[in-house]
Amino acid sequence: MNMGAVIAGLAKGPWIAGQARNDKGLRAAAPAQLPSFDQALLWVTVALLAFGLVMVYSASIAMPDNPKFARYAHTYFLTRHCISLVLAFVGALVAFQVPIATWEKAAPWLFVASLMLLIAVLIPHVGSVVNGARRWISLGFMGFQPSELAKFAVLLYAADYMVRKMDVKEKFFRAVLPMAAAVAVVGMLLLAEPDMGAFMVIAVIAMGILFLGGVNARMFFLIASVMTIAFVLMIALSDWRRERIFAYLDPWSEKHALGKGYQLSHSLIAIGRGEIFGVGLGGSVEKLHWLPEAHTDFLLAVIGEEFGLVGVLTVIGLFLWMTRRIMHIGRQAIALDRVFAGLVAQGVGIWMGFQAFINMGVNLGALPTKGLTLPLMSYGGSAILMNLVALAVVLRIDFENRTLMRGGRP
Repeated sequence: MNMGAVIAGLAKGPWIAGQARNDKGLRAAAPAQLPSFDQALLWVTVALLAFGLVMVYSASIAMPDNPKFARYAHTYFLTRHCISLVLAFVGALVAFQVPIATWEKAAPWLFVASLMLLIAVLIPHVGSVVNGARRWISLGFMGFQPSELAKFAVLLYAADYMVRKMDVKEKFFRAVLPMAAAVAVVGMLLLAEPDMGAFMVIAVIAMGILFLGGVNARMFFLIASVMTIAFVLMIALSDWRRERIFAYLDPWSEKHALGKGYQLSHSLIAIGRGEIFGVGLGGSVEKLHWLPEAHTDFLLAVIGEEFGLVGVLTVIGLFLWMTRRIMHIGRQAIALDRVFAGLVAQGVGIWMGFQAFINMGVNLGALPTKGLTLPLMSYGGSAILMNLVALAVVLRIDFENRTLMRGGRP
């Protein structure tokens, strides 16, 4: 008899100790109760959302002092961000209830619906124009950005496509060309808005899923080369995109400091002012009408100014951990012979990781300016909604993985 186990059982109370005895009077180990889904991933997501909420308020609190936003209260953006979070949590709870098999069946239809919305946003009086870009459909209480839905829809469609084409993945025209055509259609609609940043994210998601789905390496590098050439041509043939590259290379020049390099130069000033530990929450100077879009695209610059290098490294660490954990859930699903679920999870990991990498690179001056928000943290209703729905699907995949490993049915 294991005396240590007996003592531990008695310490839990006579009822538990009695229940743990078998017919021979020996101690029987109670099975460990494992959580039904990855709670650490959930809490990291909540931490990023909470930190983002605080920073959106900090970055936007002074905006009503600008005549452009004079009719707004100081809590205007905070209130709208809170409403977006509530709606996103409701959407995530609903998405978590949907079995992955249902998402697989709905993938082609969701892709078609996203195409219809991308076309609708280009129609006058349907799509809203902000800063010269037609990217939003007004829903009254919030502006919905179809490109955010397109990221999720392309992700599901690419995973479903690779599962259906497993038997022909060595043949370029039968395996890759139809998927490439679908992404190209999405790309043309996004470039018409224009929204090159969203197109880049969608292209990387699709390519990542093709690679993880087992497409021949030569075909993958051929696709990567074609995509690289296409993006280079898009930049070379567009005057204002070329100007952004030149401004990135020399943001401090007299020509660019007050033009295309203005955001980047003030983002770098904000990061520099923060030094190691920052100037303190609410102490940012750059958010006082110097740094445009401080609550959206350049939220990390405000974090760097107010929390310094420590704050920036904390955000980077949280996103690295989240991406690594999501990819692990995807690998686990594939090991359980759930290929679609595994590719979806890994696609979400690519999405979150790549978009966070681009946003951080822009804020830190490592990449040219691009209109991409920081996932889960930046102000934006439709982006928060689709981010949480995607993460809810990952948690559902993990839930079904654990159910299978316990011997149950997903």
